Amino acid sequence: MHQRTEKRPAVLLAMGPGIADHLFTDPLRARLVALADTDPHLVAHDLAAPTPRVASALATADVLLTCWGAPVLTAEVLDSAPRLRAVVHAAGSVKHHITDACWERGITVASTASANALPVAEYTLAAILFAGKRVLPSAQRYGRLRAAHDWREELAGAGNFRSTVGIVGASRIGRRVTELLRPFDLDVLLYDPYVSAAEAEALGAVKTELDDLCAGSSVVSVHAPELESTRHMIDARRLALMPDGATLINTSRGSLVDEDALLCELLPGRLHAVLDVTEPEIPPADSPLYTLPNVLLTPHVAGSLGNELHRMTEQALDELERYGKGLPFEEPVHARTLGHSA
Repeated sequence: MHQRTEKRPAVLLAMGPGIADHLFTDPLRARLVALADTDPHLVAHDLAAPTPRVASALATADVLLTCWGAPVLTAEVLDSAPRLRAVVHAAGSVKHHITDACWERGITVASTASANALPVAEYTLAAILFAGKRVLPSAQRYGRLRAAHDWREELAGAGNFRSTVGIVGASRIGRRVTELLRPFDLDVLLYDPYVSAAEAEALGAVKTELDDLCAGSSVVSVHAPELESTRHMIDARRLALMPDGATLINTSRGSLVDEDALLCELLPGRLHAVLDVTEPEIPPADSPLYTLPNVLLTPHVAGSLGNELHRMTEQALDELERYGKGLPFEEPVHARTLGHSA
């Protein structure tokens, strides 16, 4: 816990160009000014070679309020910020800018990952329910037919009653998805090596191994962190285990799925997919993912977007208020947990 401050903390915004304009409404900027000694319109994009105004603000900053595109906090940058005691990240993962030097210097870190998890979970819930009802293929087929058709016969195997959904990873998002699935008549399987059977049961799921999850689920939704150990965890063998007509949903990171292997299942139409992330981030212009009728491809929009950004800002300001009162962060990030988290 940081020591109690005697005055409002000095805060510098540090994030990518244009991000702050989306994060802050006028009322949220007013709240920031009320909580901190700051210029709400001064945003640092580069701390390694800062402008004179940014350099001056960095030298006196107690807290950095960061978001996407935040500059990396190297030891050299921290040398220019002798008063810095905390970083509040108004987004999810801090891996891109928080370095070992931050932990070595005792800088406390907070993240609004829980706020960003909610829209991803909502997107996933919608994708799961639509996948069960075969909404995408039936809508596309209806667009081609433009006529009466025996949909009950064609979709006889569809529906969300007692279907099985597999959740890969009990991350914040994976847990939230599992919670959102509670009101529905679905059976939920969970794979996570760090979760016990009792913990899975408390979440409303049955703990299982990944192979069994893939083989037993009509929808498999990926929520594991991007680590060396999780690269291509959904590979050709596990994709082959999935039942005919099953749907793979990926809102985590593209690297978790072997995309070439997935295409081998998608091209003949054996599997369906809802992909908000791919590897690379933007598929090549000639990728079949853009046009396959059994694929819903979205441009990494499951996370906070539009007015959902303000939820993250509100949570970040809540953390800043706690800091100003000498209280510990509500959503702290710890170095020891980054090895198996997003």
